[in-house]
Amino acid sequence: MGVDKSNVMRMFRKNPDRYWKVSLFEDGWKRKQCPKCGKFFWTKSNTEYCGDPPCVEYSFLGKPPTKINVDYIKAWRAIEKFFVEHGHTSIARYPVICRWFPGLYFTVASIVDFQRSVGNKTVFEMPANPLIVPQVCLRFNDIPNIGISGRHFSCFTMIGQHSIYEGNKGYWKDRCIELDHELLTKVYGIPEESITYVEDIWAGPNAFGSSLEYYSHGLELGNAVFTEFLGTPEKFTEMEQKVIDMGAGLERFAWISQGTPTAYDAVFGPVIEDMKKHVDYDQTFYLKYSKLAGAINADEHDLLSSKQTIAKQLGISVEELQKRTAPVEAIYTICDHARALAFAIADGGLPSNVGGGYNLRVILRRALNLINQHSFDFQLIDIAEKHARYLKPLYPSLIENIDSIHKILEVEEKKYRSTLQRARRTVRTLLTSNQKITEEKLVQLYESQGITPELIAEIAAEEGKQFEIPPNFYVKVTERHMKEKKEEEKFVVDVSGIPPTKKLYYEDVKEFDATVIAEREINGKTWVALDQTAFYPESGGQEHDTGYLNNIRVNNVQKFGDVILHRVEQPVKGKVHGKIDWDRRTLLTQHHTATHVINGACRRVLGKHVYQAGAHKSTSKAHLDITHYENPSKEEVEKIERLSNKVIQEARPVKRMILPRTEAERRYGMRLYQGGAVPGKELFVLDITDWDVEACGGTHVKNTKEIGMITILNTEKIQDGVVRITFAAGSSAEKALLHRKELLEEAAKILNVPLEEVPQKTKELIEQWKKIKKELEMLRKQKAKTERLNIERIKDYEVLIQKFDNANMHYLREISRQLTSDKRFLFLVGISDRIYVFCSVGSEFVKQGINGGQIVAELCKKLGGGGGGPPHKGEGTIPIQRKPQIEQLFKDVKRRIERRLIAS
Repeated sequence: MGVDKSNVMRMFRKNPDRYWKVSLFEDGWKRKQCPKCGKFFWTKSNTEYCGDPPCVEYSFLGKPPTKINVDYIKAWRAIEKFFVEHGHTSIARYPVICRWFPGLYFTVASIVDFQRSVGNKTVFEMPANPLIVPQVCLRFNDIPNIGISGRHFSCFTMIGQHSIYEGNKGYWKDRCIELDHELLTKVYGIPEESITYVEDIWAGPNAFGSSLEYYSHGLELGNAVFTEFLGTPEKFTEMEQKVIDMGAGLERFAWISQGTPTAYDAVFGPVIEDMKKHVDYDQTFYLKYSKLAGAINADEHDLLSSKQTIAKQLGISVEELQKRTAPVEAIYTICDHARALAFAIADGGLPSNVGGGYNLRVILRRALNLINQHSFDFQLIDIAEKHARYLKPLYPSLIENIDSIHKILEVEEKKYRSTLQRARRTVRTLLTSNQKITEEKLVQLYESQGITPELIAEIAAEEGKQFEIPPNFYVKVTERHMKEKKEEEKFVVDVSGIPPTKKLYYEDVKEFDATVIAEREINGKTWVALDQTAFYPESGGQEHDTGYLNNIRVNNVQKFGDVILHRVEQPVKGKVHGKIDWDRRTLLTQHHTATHVINGACRRVLGKHVYQAGAHKSTSKAHLDITHYENPSKEEVEKIERLSNKVIQEARPVKRMILPRTEAERRYGMRLYQGGAVPGKELFVLDITDWDVEACGGTHVKNTKEIGMITILNTEKIQDGVVRITFAAGSSAEKALLHRKELLEEAAKILNVPLEEVPQKTKELIEQWKKIKKELEMLRKQKAKTERLNIERIKDYEVLIQKFDNANMHYLREISRQLTSDKRFLFLVGISDRIYVFCSVGSEFVKQGINGGQIVAELCKKLGGGGGGPPHKGEGTIPIQRKPQIEQLFKDVKRRIERRLIAS
């Protein structure tokens, strides 16, 4: 549970001088309370208000209060120059896909760059102290406001000013605010009397501290957080290493210096100027509108009522306001989403229907939706590329990865187009059946079929119906995918009181002597801890070693914290002699290093977006899961295999090092975290010369030549955005190839042809099979025509209830395709290995309240089976033993339909 912010605020307000007053405020600054929002703030002027909209309006639009006018890139250069001159080290941004800290998908703030997990605790590790970083962040909690408020983004640069204060190192509150104030007043030339510092607090899961937000002319420019306490307000300790976490918006600094109607105009530069050519943009009108729109917060207030108020203030109708602003808001939104996608893809993120990729697909499809809705004559891909070219001086990785960005956006757009027609049919059926589309149903439609609220609203309007889009819809669906789901541990063992195990398995020790220091009984099995061990515990996808302790079999080895436990077939005590099953270890080691070789080959063949998404290494084979948008082609797989074996033949050195984390990151970058976050202050780094570098604690060969060979056995798409490559290495590869040869010989024997003729004979058989399949298809169509004679009429409706022998679900679907119509109800049953049930319900039947999915679910359940589906279609199965009850099933269905139709 997190710290209660209200408790912290109450505690701090009892002593505001201790928590918020800094040396700057000694020089004529006054503490006041805002009469509108109740917040306390510090000011040097006579203002009564805190400075935060809606307490005040923007007063810098059209008349910037700064002495400099700078674009987005120059805004950063001015800030960077100032902080470097004042003793800060400027560092490059970290990726927006956060792989180094457990539980996070995205880099949501600059401080995340330096958060690490050590011993289940969060620590801060910075490459320099103090430092400044232009950290690009992704957040999806403001989606309803993007494009509308003028200030909200899904992708923004947080100016990270960070210092760890230890008394004689770094600096604390006074110096932080002194620097920030000097940046505002001397570098940007903002008048001191227009600046307010608003008191606030920051509270995390187990830490908290005060903060000061600073505003000028109605715009929040930055927020300095002073993290200094661990625990809760009821029980806390002061941190030895206090953290300055100042995050300022680079977008805001560019905006206030230009005074443009929105931040988008200042931030997106030539990109948005090109896009404005596609809309009727009136800058004078938009300047007036934006001064009022800054107070809009669509996820807190009703957007329509806010627009009504603004329309009234501007003296125009809401319809006129919407007509003039909606297309402009759309290009602002598209521009923001394109930039976010470019950064995410460049850093190895893929749009998908799982995890953080879900949020990327949300904004991608929102952008495509808006392009469709307004019939814009541009493509999302082009907007992303324009961002990459504009931002090249500051963020060169975008243009360096433009090929991957192009390809992935192209693939995603094709998926979007292919689902659009199907989605339209589903929505029309829902609307004509007069079903209530609840928010829960809306989320289900979006997640299962990609149906957006905007699409429903559009089709509803075409049908002359009203549908209101929930203002917080996208916030709800995206916040569910901001964090990783924590994997459940197989089992938990209390190892408290057991000293850490000395690890010998990196020293290629085949036999060793040790002492049993503890024993644990787990699920009726005996596990022992040794003072030292050469047995490798299951870790990083590599299976555990097996072997013997004093000739007693070791079947399993697991690591809990710093303690390694060995499952033994019978109790063992005292001094022991350990012996590793070295043949098993060799195969596991070959497979583990081969995983790194294939990973490097995949990046070179498929693209830089490829990252490891999982792996498993056993003795017979291994698999590597990679982030990729489609199953690789036959040619790509062959190229990956060929390239991998070339690396093996080149006998590249495989170096394994233990490095301090900060040193490893400085030397190799954040690609180290291929397999996700790694706890601890030191990293095991595996470096295959000029090929692959990764933080990895597995066992490895010393030279790629020792792998022997690699053969890829299979590739498959295991989930959206993730492909599994199954392969074998070393002697396992040789066995796999031999097995393939044996299968080929067996096929030749079955086909009664020489080995070399197997492909041609197989081709002939496939052609014959296709021909037979085509003939079967024709027979099904003829059967469907015959079935028309069995259709009964009930009032003005048609009903077919029929059984088919030797028919599966595919057969029933085909019959349905031939016979389905708006005024027809089909209930089809196929008998083969089980009883297949298919129900097709025409739209006119749906209007009468007949629900095919519900009918199938209830009837199948009644007979020991299961099924379901939407109103227009139900599918299910029943155990074959219930075949004698089919006739009764038909009677039940017919009775239901007759009752409903006669009642209507």
